[in-house]
Amino acid sequence: MILSQYTKEFNYNFKLAAPVILGMLGHTFVSFVDNIMVGQLGTAELAAVSLGNSFMFIAMSVGIGFSTAITPLVAEADAADNFLEGKSAFKHGLFLCTVLGIALFLTVFFAKPLLYFMKQPVEVVELALPYLNLVAFSLIPLIVFQAFKQFSDGLSMTRYPMYATILANIVNVVLNYVLIFGKFGFPEMGIVGAAYGTLISRFIMVAHLWWLLTKKEKSKAFVTNIKIFILDKLMLRKLINLGLPSAMQMFFEVAIFTAAIWLSGLLGKNPQAANQIALNLSSMTFMVAMGLSVASMIRVGNQKGLHQYFELRRIAFSIFLLAILLAVCFGAFFFIFHDDLPKLYVDFDDSKNLIDNTEVVAIAAKLMIAAAIFQISDSIQVVVLGALRGLQDVKIPTIITFISYWVVGFPISFFFGKEDAYGSFGIWLGLLAGLTTAAVLLFIRFNYLTKKLILSNTNNNI
Repeated sequence: MILSQYTKEFNYNFKLAAPVILGMLGHTFVSFVDNIMVGQLGTAELAAVSLGNSFMFIAMSVGIGFSTAITPLVAEADAADNFLEGKSAFKHGLFLCTVLGIALFLTVFFAKPLLYFMKQPVEVVELALPYLNLVAFSLIPLIVFQAFKQFSDGLSMTRYPMYATILANIVNVVLNYVLIFGKFGFPEMGIVGAAYGTLISRFIMVAHLWWLLTKKEKSKAFVTNIKIFILDKLMLRKLINLGLPSAMQMFFEVAIFTAAIWLSGLLGKNPQAANQIALNLSSMTFMVAMGLSVASMIRVGNQKGLHQYFELRRIAFSIFLLAILLAVCFGAFFFIFHDDLPKLYVDFDDSKNLIDNTEVVAIAAKLMIAAAIFQISDSIQVVVLGALRGLQDVKIPTIITFISYWVVGFPISFFFGKEDAYGSFGIWLGLLAGLTTAAVLLFIRFNYLTKKLILSNTNNNI
């Protein structure tokens, strides 16, 4: 098939993905601004936010991963014009996400003492604990928002979560500036001020998205008159069967990046701060791939509902190709500016912390080279994973992600990430190996399944 059969889909795919990308980039941009603001306080404060967020990332991965079960079910119901099935998927998804958000908050809150047993720098742990109290509570509105977002994505209404996210991000940046540094008469709260900004903005985000969806004819009937406690066991089971493996997939990936934070903490506060800089920068480009992954999940789910398997494969491949082209551009950008980008995070005019800041930037610059290389692997694995979720194939991909990150990736990070080996760069070699393994194995799985579906459909039509 000629290349134009794929490239002609680029425009629609990007239009569908763009609001998701912008919304996710908004989240990451706020994290970027947070890190720059906190970085002005010192490297210990930056490392503390990194350590506190490492717990949060694990909890968020479970909640966000679980919520993705809503999108393919709503997309399939939407393609089949089945309102009752779509509303049931949303209502039960909202119920499960609310329960999960509360459970995740309690888990993180009571797991805080583990920070003392992880051999992290003591000054970093003591700064991280009060920050974590507030940010943990913000898990509840965040996971509830995810239920609304995934539902909205399933209806191909990807713009409205973006609008809610942009509003929340503006609120977050303003509150962070005011509360971290004590501006306009407010007390100077340091990193606790950043936590308050996150908490308040996430409640605003949920409320605004719900309000937007009630104003649109396509979604109003879904998000009003929700009898949340009248539940259907079959739909609950369906969502759990889809959501639990999806949560585990995201957990396995996020957990290895979290392990990188902890491993870098064993090297000291400066390697940990450098790791946070590289993670924050690479996560911004990852959000573009995540947006394309959502587009992949929606479009594959739609084609599955229509039983158009040949089109499903063609459309998915067009998204994979677009993701690879963008990843090459991002990788080149990181490689060219690997020395300059980390300098955004520290204050070289701070003579007191100049030695620490110089070391952090030097380490982070090396990590940016590794981040540049794994852009392609990271993009491929996440967009193919989205396509597999659209097919509602979640169990085998869960095994693949576990093997890739924890059988292949983590041992490499652990072995080469020691101080007498390659240090921080060795940790990132393990990340690269895990992502590359996942990309290859997930693509093989998608290729096999779609060929099987096309063959089965052809035989049935003969």
